[in-house]
Amino acid sequence: MILHCVFMRLKSAMTPDDKQALFDAIVALKQVIPGILDIKYGPNVSPEGLHGGFVDGFAVTFESPEARDTYLVHPEHVTVGERIVSSTDGGLAGLLVFDLVI
Repeated sequence: MILHCVFMRLKSAMTPDDKQALFDAIVALKQVIPGILDIKYGPNVSPEGLHGGFVDGFAVTFESPEARDTYLVHPEHVTVGERIVSSTDGGLAGLLVFDLVI
């Protein structure tokens, strides 16, 4: 299995409703892309203060590396990915992606 973690520095102008709509779009990918086992999202709640400005994020659990690779090029993911990038401070610089084998 792969745990695909995405941490974001979202634009300060985003309202709570904007954030929820973005996360809803991410969660909806589970219904259209095979191999997604779970999607969790939310704000960073670590008390350490080491977030580096990445205060929102989500994690997608895939059944295999191949499922993750299918997701990366899937048209629905590409569309949601573009929406994520346009919602972050600095575009791609506002994202941190980290995949783990679990």
